[in-house]
Amino acid sequence: MNPTRLFDFLEIQRKNVPLKKCLTTKYDGLWTSISTEEFYQKVQQVSRSLIKLGVKKGDKIALISTNNRTEWCIMDLGILQLGAVTVPIYPTITAPEYEYVLNHSESKFCFISDVEILNKLNSVRKAIPKLNEVYSFDSISDCLSWTELLSDAEDKETQELVVAAKVAVDPENLATIIYTSGTTGVPKGVMLNHRNVVSNVISSAKRLPLELGKTHALSFLPVCHIYERVILYIYYYQGIGIHFAESIEKISENLQEVKPYFMTAVPRLLEKVYDKIYARGADLDGVKKKLFYWAVDLGLKYEPYGANGFWYEFKLKIAQKLIFSKWKAALGGNLHTISSGSAALQPRLARVFSAAGITISEGYGLTETSPVLTVSDINNRGLKFGCVGKAIEGVELKIAKDGEILCKGPNIMQGYYKDEVKTAEVIKDGYFHTGDIGEIDSEGFLKITDRKKQLFKTSGGKYIAPQLIENKMKQSLFIEQIMVIGEAQKMPAALIQPAFEYIEVWIKDQKLSIEPTIEAICSSQEVIDAIQKDLDEYNPTFAKWEQVKKFELTPELWSIELGHLTPTMKVKRKVVKERYKELFDKIYS
Repeated sequence: MNPTRLFDFLEIQRKNVPLKKCLTTKYDGLWTSISTEEFYQKVQQVSRSLIKLGVKKGDKIALISTNNRTEWCIMDLGILQLGAVTVPIYPTITAPEYEYVLNHSESKFCFISDVEILNKLNSVRKAIPKLNEVYSFDSISDCLSWTELLSDAEDKETQELVVAAKVAVDPENLATIIYTSGTTGVPKGVMLNHRNVVSNVISSAKRLPLELGKTHALSFLPVCHIYERVILYIYYYQGIGIHFAESIEKISENLQEVKPYFMTAVPRLLEKVYDKIYARGADLDGVKKKLFYWAVDLGLKYEPYGANGFWYEFKLKIAQKLIFSKWKAALGGNLHTISSGSAALQPRLARVFSAAGITISEGYGLTETSPVLTVSDINNRGLKFGCVGKAIEGVELKIAKDGEILCKGPNIMQGYYKDEVKTAEVIKDGYFHTGDIGEIDSEGFLKITDRKKQLFKTSGGKYIAPQLIENKMKQSLFIEQIMVIGEAQKMPAALIQPAFEYIEVWIKDQKLSIEPTIEAICSSQEVIDAIQKDLDEYNPTFAKWEQVKKFELTPELWSIELGHLTPTMKVKRKVVKERYKELFDKIYS
């Protein structure tokens, strides 16, 4: 069976590699699994119930869940196989944004995870006239339960309608509308059809080291984002058992419990894991401390496929046995590959994790491209640090004269929902214009250098690519987040959120008399000097007009909740600049 619609992937698993533990979620402290067959039957039950509720082909149904969970997957496929359209919504956005997305998409039903989301939704419910009903996965007294859709008795007549609906779903039919979080402006509804996403799943799966029916994975990146959602479909297709992490706060605990072979991550998570491990080295003494830093330095020089030669590989085996084995144990002990996406990854992180025996497979794409355009080919020696792999099968890439990455292929979106103008702005001459700046080397590897819209000119007329500078500066263990500023100013500068956790360890190690509070750390001259020392080390790698001359520390954690970051952990530049206007003015006064 060749998959052409998204719900085909589950039917392939059911036929070829049925699993006893297909989907696993923790409820009340206990991991609870359902088999492939149970998954399939619950999907049919949901479809039957939706038909009875009057759901028809093309109807929009929203899904909002705080954490990834089994129920979300059942609802997703139950909706899709009727030819209806899923509208996944980020749980962290504001109530007015819920209102906008639900109204703009004309969603008829909404399935939510918990009371917190219900309360937010109820605050704007009266302003969403086309929303018929809300169902909850958690048991909530004043909300309908999704279990009402799980009728045990099979209704033959309705099941025949489900079968007919599945047959009627064409690969070109709209499958999902995903509203981009964006760093500025009103969210845009990206329309993806079954063919867009199915083609992406099939081509991407060829690049990942997943043994059919023999490995299991941990899922924690939000499934409302197309990146993790495509990974879920790959897991269905490849017969990979899925455990859903409880939360980002419990990821370390869940890694120990699940011991996954594969998982996805965003660079920010990998940075935090590395920083925590590195900080632990400061607590070691004598020979152990020297060995730790020797292993890290060795890992930072890692090249794949034995390129560094026999002597390096010999030393690496010693480092893996003495030091890196403990890193791997801290991540469950069985983790083989982490697929990283959503933002640029510092090459040093890819090197050191890979040296530790956990290969980082980096990829690149956008919601509008379903999402994968390129990914490292782990199966065919296609790993190159500093690059995001080669184009996947069926995708064509080219670089425009101004450096912008253009692409075409079966994975390019249908367009933006109800917005032909914005669609025409990004799809021109048969190519989707990504808005990213990059280059393709002689071997076909793509390297991302910046966002086209983020490039700015100084008052001296010099172009600045902030992302390149930021990625370099974030190598400092003292820097958690950084935003390079300076448009129309005489020189670039930076707003920096210090790495408070690491700095607390550093203060203790250096025996400094600094209060371990955010305010005290940001005003500490010792901290400022330490950050300046690192900037002085990195600045010479850039042209003089690109070097960060001044910086200010922001006395709070940048977060999704406070609006600094998008749900995929990208900095909202406009928000950050406005929030710290006083610091901006201080730099350029």
